[in-house]
Amino acid sequence: MKSASRQARANYEANVKHRINAGRTAVREQIAFFSRQFGQVASDWKKDDTRVTFADFAISERVSASLRRDFSKDIFCSEEANPSDEFLELSTEFAWVIDPIDGTNNFALGFPICSISLALLYDGEPIYGFIYDHGTGSLYEGGCGYGVRINSQKVERDQMVANAQVMLGLHFPMTNAQLERLKPMMEKYRCRCIGSGALTATYVATGYLSGSIDYRVKVWDIAAAYVLCKAVGIEFHFLKNPPFPLKRFHPTMDFCPYYAGTDAFCKELVTSLKIQKKV
Repeated sequence: MKSASRQARANYEANVKHRINAGRTAVREQIAFFSRQFGQVASDWKKDDTRVTFADFAISERVSASLRRDFSKDIFCSEEANPSDEFLELSTEFAWVIDPIDGTNNFALGFPICSISLALLYDGEPIYGFIYDHGTGSLYEGGCGYGVRINSQKVERDQMVANAQVMLGLHFPMTNAQLERLKPMMEKYRCRCIGSGALTATYVATGYLSGSIDYRVKVWDIAAAYVLCKAVGIEFHFLKNPPFPLKRFHPTMDFCPYYAGTDAFCKELVTSLKIQKKV
């Protein structure tokens, strides 16, 4: 029995390692195309008043096609899936969540804070994530048990935090009620609103931001960054029903607001703003 359990674990680890290597390659293969299209591509507007470009669709399809060559049975969930499609049921062990360009508005206008986000899920839970940060040219990746790496170099997050000021990542617009609740922290701490949900949460994982609160992200914005945060022990709490384990996917899915950060940051957020912990 123990031998069978060890074999099952070994098979799982081999399958994950294979996918990690393929995911890294799939993202890296799109960097040159991403850079060529940056600030040059025409854009349109979706029904939800968010910008979309040809590059969004192209990168989504290219990443999916690259991974499908080896993992044809995996399920692929992309922000740029057809809105008229039915909900996609995640019926396989492994699935991928792709945001081909996070920060499309920045990307289209030539502002370099934008990214490619790719998350690997097992039974609906993110277990490894990749974030390509166009502004720095860096590839962030990691997962629980793997830590976080930037361009293959392990992140020494504790050292970054020790030398950092307390900074809060935000995402606008917000309602008056949300702003009123955040006012004490906005008056106390430096704030950053960079226009990329994926990068905001990633910068929490690496220690540049002490924490973030975002009411307007969707699952593809944060799936990869979520697991980067978890990989370095960052608290990550959803303010509504958590999206993970992800069971069904559709590009019109609702927002999944969250807050994340250091223990001290999260305690202050809970006590000062009277946020009820859901997770």
